[in-house]
Amino acid sequence: MGALLCGMLLGAGNFAQAQSGTFTTLSYNIAGLPEIFSSLESGRKPATRRISCYLNTFDIVHVQEDYSYHAALYGSCADHPYRSPTSGGFLFGSGLNTLSRFPYRDWARVAWHDCAGVDCLLHKGFTLARTRLAEGVYVDIYNLHAQARSKASAQAARRGNILQLATYIEAHSAGNAVIVMGDTNGRYTRDGDNLQELLRRGFTDVWISLIRGDEVPRPESGAPACEPPVTRPDCEVVDKVFYRDNGAVGLRAVSYRIRQDAVDAAGRELSDHRPIQVDWIFDTDPKGRAAPLENGNAARSPAECNRP
Repeated sequence: MGALLCGMLLGAGNFAQAQSGTFTTLSYNIAGLPEIFSSLESGRKPATRRISCYLNTFDIVHVQEDYSYHAALYGSCADHPYRSPTSGGFLFGSGLNTLSRFPYRDWARVAWHDCAGVDCLLHKGFTLARTRLAEGVYVDIYNLHAQARSKASAQAARRGNILQLATYIEAHSAGNAVIVMGDTNGRYTRDGDNLQELLRRGFTDVWISLIRGDEVPRPESGAPACEPPVTRPDCEVVDKVFYRDNGAVGLRAVSYRIRQDAVDAAGRELSDHRPIQVDWIFDTDPKGRAAPLENGNAARSPAECNRP
């Protein structure tokens, strides 16, 4: 039985021919808290209707704070065929959802173990969608919304959030290509945050890679106020995109953009965050490297398969 299983695993990793393609992602905190809590000039329901149409440009979209106007987001004009089921509105759900032009499976929604203050009422956490880009080509794509604010208790909770996410990825996406994107509420330039934890575990931050020439900001460098927060090396935002490939599925981020066109007819911002777009290239190795299993466990090597 063990030999048969190993043969199946190794055979699954041998792509008959190389595959490649492109896709776009968008991470967008859409400020979907009830209108009474919003300081934005744009009304939340009409703004969410506009966001619904805006999202159609992108292949895979992660939204955060999708609380009180979820029906407007899904029901106005978004046309992605694959959409996550909502976990509930304000005070009930996590506010995290995925809209995709690629099918996905093994959907998971996980709440944070750690929280502080009012964030404990919002049921934040992260999600996983094992996304099929092409025949036999899967990428585990995570969406997250971490603890907000910078008080000591909030920072401690946020560090716990990042560690929980990293531990979950190690357990459920070992050996798989992975993309992580969302509102981290963290900054490299803020002492006390731990985004470097993901870098230490083999992830690439797209902003650092493409905009900063692989230079990681130091906490003592501060976080300058950049208005508007355009894509410049000295303008760090809390919305982040990380990735790693796995040898069998190659991933490469080729473009990073903080978009500034998500506005209403009067030019008012649709959210208090700007959407983050990344353009990607993927390819597969036709030379027979083992691909990851779709259930999140790493594929076994020939040496492992020969063990008793």
